[in-house]
Amino acid sequence: MSKEIVLAEPRGFCAGVDRAIEIVDRALAKFGAPIYVRHEIVHNTYVVNDLKLRGAIFIEELDDVPPGATLVFSAHGVSKAIQNEADARGFQVFDATCPLVTKIHVEITKLHKENFEFIMIGHKEHPEMENTMGQLDSGIHLVEDVADVAAVQPAQTAKLAMVTQTTLSVDDAAEIAAAVKARFPLVREPKQQDICYATQNRQDAVKLLSPQVDLVIVVGSPTSSNSNRLREVARKLGTESYMVDSADELRPEWFEGKARVGLTAGASAPDVLVQQVIDRLKALGALAVRKCQAWRRR
Repeated sequence: MSKEIVLAEPRGFCAGVDRAIEIVDRALAKFGAPIYVRHEIVHNTYVVNDLKLRGAIFIEELDDVPPGATLVFSAHGVSKAIQNEADARGFQVFDATCPLVTKIHVEITKLHKENFEFIMIGHKEHPEMENTMGQLDSGIHLVEDVADVAAVQPAQTAKLAMVTQTTLSVDDAAEIAAAVKARFPLVREPKQQDICYATQNRQDAVKLLSPQVDLVIVVGSPTSSNSNRLREVARKLGTESYMVDSADELRPEWFEGKARVGLTAGASAPDVLVQQVIDRLKALGALAVRKCQAWRRR
């Protein structure tokens, strides 16, 4: 087993995740169980299971919510259709949408009134993407990679704006955005970068961490986009990396012959899981823990 664990700084919970979980906590405290939550409040198995034990019921369809119930929208936001349906059914709604996701929704709504169409960079199956595209009935064109940019066919190009999913790889998004700008030189770029600061600075921390270690462990659930991107960042830098949902998923053979293991966590992974991974690594023979520092030659 490695002799040293190197912790990425920053890592783990972001402000949007903290806020979303607190909203569910407050709803449970004020109104009691059950509280209904549309989609997983954040993409982390531990967090979701803990809230289930305390009375949160996670649903996808509003048909599963009884009349008069309290409903929370997840951090990933909801489409206009879901908002309108919830209002029509008279649910008591609490919106836990991440403010940075809301910012994109507001910008899309505003520019749509000015007859803009949109190029949206993101992953098709991610709920944030589905809900952001669901702010409009039409006029948002999804691109997942550079090849998609060549194929996209907006109805007009005089008024075209570009937006991105908040949890993308910064480098991948930049490459796709460059392709969009090359094909549509007049495209309007976001006033501020859509990829959230928490996603970006956690990726930057992994870029700093990876050259210092022989292996990177990312704590995060498979459904967490930003956690998957952290693992990809390490691998692109040539560092072996794995993502685990819990300490139980660590495999001793990963650490054979490894002197230093880097450890980080996605923005939806609580620190208790990081500590459990540290404890497991110590049980496997790790002797020390330190925070990441500026790169030095080994």
